[in-house]
Amino acid sequence: MTTLTPKDLIGLVQSVFPRHPDDRFLGMLVDIPSDPGRDNPAWKERRLLAENWHETLKEHAADIPLEGVRLIAYADVGSNNADLPDAGFVIEGRLPDHAGQLENSGQRRFFENIFQETQIFLAPTEFSTTAPLKVAAKHFGFRAATMPGFSSQMIPALQIDYAKVARRVDALKTRLDRAEWADVLFLVDRHGECKVLFDLRFRTAHSSAGRFPEQGTAGNLPSGEAYIVPYEGEQGESSRTHGELPVQVGQDIIFFSIVENRAVRVDGEGESVSAERIHLKREPAYGNMAELGFGVLSDFGLQPTGEILLDEKLGFHVAFGRSDHFGGMVGPKDFSSPQEVIHLDRIYIPATQPRIKIGSIILGYPDGGTETVMKAGQYQIF
Repeated sequence: MTTLTPKDLIGLVQSVFPRHPDDRFLGMLVDIPSDPGRDNPAWKERRLLAENWHETLKEHAADIPLEGVRLIAYADVGSNNADLPDAGFVIEGRLPDHAGQLENSGQRRFFENIFQETQIFLAPTEFSTTAPLKVAAKHFGFRAATMPGFSSQMIPALQIDYAKVARRVDALKTRLDRAEWADVLFLVDRHGECKVLFDLRFRTAHSSAGRFPEQGTAGNLPSGEAYIVPYEGEQGESSRTHGELPVQVGQDIIFFSIVENRAVRVDGEGESVSAERIHLKREPAYGNMAELGFGVLSDFGLQPTGEILLDEKLGFHVAFGRSDHFGGMVGPKDFSSPQEVIHLDRIYIPATQPRIKIGSIILGYPDGGTETVMKAGQYQIF
């Protein structure tokens, strides 16, 4: 299994989390399968990687410098961006194979206490912790790099020049902050054109450039995107987001009719259409347009790995569902149960949706001006 050297790991932590005087402990946060039957080879490899990173960083804590590094495990929550359980376990030895063994593998601690005592986190988990850690970071003041689905294939993405990445991400954020709308033209194999106008009023964008210098912040690693939550209508004025959003699932093409920033109808071809209709009817909050993301890492020679964590950073993407962790209004309260909470990215790059191409993305500004930021799938502003 490819991994990072001790020097690489120390440098990574120092780069991602620029030193604050009160930094004392790093927590390596890992989810453990509640049902052993749901375990998989990639998850097992990730847990082994987390163990190795923990041991290496613990041995070299003084070089970072930190007082200590802790391995913190918890029973998986079953879906991406659902809330964490009340408690986790500080593990002294090896991680257990399933959550039923946690009680005998470490000391049980409430996450409230863990968050109060730990200043920085790395979270290489199966299910994304980005949403709950963003919310908790604001409250407790820690910093966290979330790494859902991380694999050894992604290690090259930890070794690129993030100063250059940051310049591109900041250029996109500056434009998204100014923009009032984004007009996205999709070209769909055998179906022609689809358009969605995304309402960006009353919103500011976020920069995810691989570094967390500010206390109280959390986000993905590897990083390399600017993103924004479309306006959801909470200002007393309806959202203007509307259009027809195409999504490829397998070989199927699904069309979501968007009205006031919500998917309200599902059409298309293939068996996936029925599943999406059922999902949307069961969980209307799933249809919320939760994020427009502009990834930049394709231009740095990185290739898709099949995991959203990295693949969304390669190009343009649209997310469904939860948005409160990004400054939006839709959160766990809007879903029927914690297990149904979801923030799902649909990534528009050839490797993930080969039947759908981005024809253009045009931003509209308050002064009436417009700017084409992407054409034929390529950025026009760098």
